Amino acid sequence: MSKQVQGMADVRDMYMAHNMFRREFSLVPGLLRGVPEGDTRRSEVVGGHIDLLCRILHAHHEGEDMVVWPRLHERAGTEAAKIVSTMEGQHATIEKLLTRVEDLLPAWQATARGPRELADVFEELYIALNEHMTMEENHILPLAEKYITELEWRELGGHGMDSFSKSELPLCFGLVMYETDPAVIKHVLEDKPLLVRLLVPRIAPRKFAAHAKRVHGTATPARVS
Repeated sequence: MSKQVQGMADVRDMYMAHNMFRREFSLVPGLLRGVPEGDTRRSEVVGGHIDLLCRILHAHHEGEDMVVWPRLHERAGTEAAKIVSTMEGQHATIEKLLTRVEDLLPAWQATARGPRELADVFEELYIALNEHMTMEENHILPLAEKYITELEWRELGGHGMDSFSKSELPLCFGLVMYETDPAVIKHVLEDKPLLVRLLVPRIAPRKFAAHAKRVHGTATPARVS
């Protein structure tokens, strides 16, 4: 039986996600520029990785739009009004850049030709994303700890899990677990079924290591934390 979760939001899992986004999105421009012209085998690997990252980011922001912003607007009043509106505007900017990636990625992935424009979009995306996450850590997470319950906060993770197939979830977990304190992983999984709590810490790191080896050439890419 899973543990019942009570109290106000434990926001440590947000830093877990942010570390992954900072690490992986910072590496994308170099990955794109490093694919030999016309090497479609390599572009298929890198393109698949990019597609997964973008879908994780989209689902993450979609969850915040559904779970976090409405509750802070409702409960935190003037304390949250300006910063939440800023967050929403930043999400819109990032989503436009993700749409641009969606437009450019298939052709590059299929041909491995002309990565420059796509790499430039990712340079812009990383700047916007890092600014957004830093502001969120400094201003939104303290508000979440005051105004959002742990059960409500966990709706973010539930939305994320529902956005991916069962075959993709171990790698998704592995991506965020790579540089995370085991205590945070234990907390994230504590309301999940026993089988999930037992298997994810074993399977997900192996999935990530194999994936990172294919994508980055090493099972241990440089950490940001």
